[in-house]
Amino acid sequence: MYYNNHDVRLEEYPTPRIGPDELLVKVRASGVCGTDVLEWYRLKQAPRVLGHEIAGDIVEAGKDVKGYHVGDRVFVSHHVPCNTCHYCLAGNHTVCETLHTTNFDPGGFAEYVRIPRINVDRGTFVLPPGMTYEDGVFIEPVACVVRGQRLARLRPGQTVLILGSGLSGLLHLALARAAGVTRIILTDVNEFRLDMARRFGATAAVSAKGDVAAAVRQHNNGRLADMVIVCTGAFPAFKQALDAVDRGGTVLCFATTEPGVDLPVPINKFWRNGVTLMPSYACSPRDISIAIELLAAGKFPVQEMITHRLPLEETTKGFVLVAEAGDSMKVIIEPFGE
Repeated sequence: MYYNNHDVRLEEYPTPRIGPDELLVKVRASGVCGTDVLEWYRLKQAPRVLGHEIAGDIVEAGKDVKGYHVGDRVFVSHHVPCNTCHYCLAGNHTVCETLHTTNFDPGGFAEYVRIPRINVDRGTFVLPPGMTYEDGVFIEPVACVVRGQRLARLRPGQTVLILGSGLSGLLHLALARAAGVTRIILTDVNEFRLDMARRFGATAAVSAKGDVAAAVRQHNNGRLADMVIVCTGAFPAFKQALDAVDRGGTVLCFATTEPGVDLPVPINKFWRNGVTLMPSYACSPRDISIAIELLAAGKFPVQEMITHRLPLEETTKGFVLVAEAGDSMKVIIEPFGE
């Protein structure tokens, strides 16, 4: 039960009772996401059970459930779209009001979760043979990366700058490499994370405290980046992105700041240089399907990104590790073990 980043309590909670069109899933692995530790967002919801990157086993299925069976190993998406509103029909599933209000019960940092009918219908995916529960934890974050790069039209031949070398930065690096991009530069203020970026194939990993635009020119034959992906909520990174994007380039805001922060954009410069500034939030069922295929094909070295595996009673430690962003990358809570 989340109260704040340093107070996540082990509490007894009744095993959810399911309806005829619902599932009960036994959680085997649940990832701590960077959004779980955003106190400006989470404190107003506390106390509550968080956790949305889950993989586990179906242990009970309602009598009206079709296509899923007890014993199936599954990933379940917490947010799902309605598929029928104006926004969904236009392909903008992640701004659908239904997507913003759906969830499973309780959150993923629990031993058992109830999967509502709508999540059963379009948010439950059977894990492919050979995919571990830990791999399944990465499905949602990989799907978000898939959506971001799909919308931004990343392609081979581009030079990509990724601001922030946390998990989302590394996943963007991995997907860009899988797509054939050969020049990828990452930044961070943390040397541990810069070392991780180099380990996973970054062309260069440089300190975010320096002149990032100059560093890009140094590693890109004097040019700026064709695509800049902001993977940190630190406001200076957004300003660096505007300075480091080349003519005709794209700035993808994959992360966000706290509410109320405005980013001054040099409109005339962007207009003259044909620069695109765009966001990417969450993922759709289509992106999840693609993410599962990519993970099953071994396109992401996700096991090497896991730095901590903790039991349910050490969830507070997991939150602190992610919040402090020190010598950790992916932290996974395993209520029953892998």
